[in-house]
Amino acid sequence: MSMKGFPTIFLFICFVLVITNCFMVEADTCKPSGKLRGKKPPPGKCNKGHDSDCCQEGKFYNTYTCSPPVSSHTKATLTLNGFGPKEDGGGPCECDNNYHKDSELIVALSTGWFNKKKRCMNYINIHGNGKTVKAKVVDECDSTMGCDDDHDYQPPCANNIVDASDAVWDALGVYGDKRGEMEIYWSDA
Repeated sequence: MSMKGFPTIFLFICFVLVITNCFMVEADTCKPSGKLRGKKPPPGKCNKGHDSDCCQEGKFYNTYTCSPPVSSHTKATLTLNGFGPKEDGGGPCECDNNYHKDSELIVALSTGWFNKKKRCMNYINIHGNGKTVKAKVVDECDSTMGCDDDHDYQPPCANNIVDASDAVWDALGVYGDKRGEMEIYWSDA
């Protein structure tokens, strides 16, 4: 057997192992920090607008204090949120204590990415559906709490959520019943 091709094959195998290890490390960096037991919403509570889920009595929901690492190409799930009064977003936005119109290019980020308000009023680039949109961070999608009045009796957010206004979905060219959840990539603008 010839040893001529050995260095090339050896380098290729090492490269594959390093890349695989990087993905495994990134996947393991943010694990659930706890569980929250669901409570049944009182009558008339839990706005189901934008396909929002309501907490289920006795169901356990994961909570997170972290999110996956941010890169120039961070994978996330885009969800639909209302930022106005009496919408599914709950109370006023965390960054400015105001409600916002769904015609604004705005988002809420999972707790870890929100980073204790450090991304407040800053912009992120969202890449999805073959388009890129620049949106302002105005709120937190709380991954640590939920199933209470402050959170409109909705479960805690997952740790990889970019919760976006109608305007963001419009700008990405996603309309009607195609909205709800979509895999995207985002980065700080």
